Amino acid sequence: MKAAPRVQIIDYRLGNVFSIQQACRCAGIDAFVSDSSETLHEVDGLILPGVGAFGNAMASLQQLNLIEPLCDAVAQGKPLMGICLGMQLLFDQSEEFGVHQGLGLLGGQICRIPDQMLAERKLRVPNVGWSEIHFCDRRESEEVLMGIPDGSSMYFVHSYFAQPTDASDGLTTTVYGEIRYCSSVLRNTILGVQFHPEKSADLGLQFYRNWAQGL
Repeated sequence: MKAAPRVQIIDYRLGNVFSIQQACRCAGIDAFVSDSSETLHEVDGLILPGVGAFGNAMASLQQLNLIEPLCDAVAQGKPLMGICLGMQLLFDQSEEFGVHQGLGLLGGQICRIPDQMLAERKLRVPNVGWSEIHFCDRRESEEVLMGIPDGSSMYFVHSYFAQPTDASDGLTTTVYGEIRYCSSVLRNTILGVQFHPEKSADLGLQFYRNWAQGL
């Protein structure tokens, strides 16, 4: 019997780490929470969570001396999943409260959800609640989406979204008002999701199970 994959949830003081850890355990993943850079190369996979502001997150990662070790681990092929703010940190930069540089693992910008009117009412920002994810072209066969139907609802909490430089990095899109934005990305061993799988019921747990199969 294959052992449960060992995964480090990176603790940089701005993530809902324990709800993610609980979801991982339910999905058969042996997950632990740590801010250590020494274990990044020893595990089967990494999860970069995040709730809060982009600039504060990057500053915290820098203070904990995690940026270079994390990027090195990913460059050597270590699977990484970024969740919510953790997905946004994968990109080049963000416009949240000024311009801030990200990890640069993926090309692109993080932009604010624009103000919009729908049926004579202003749409709320942040976007909080359930929204559908739709597979990008030729992405329906990706292993991480197995058992998750196109159009499935996932739980979102965010005011900013990613605009990848390379459209082929897109895994799913989601519509909010009149905009269709990238709600998840996949390139080689780098996965990012704007939604919260750990808050998305059975299909969210399926997402974790699918990711674990590739570790």
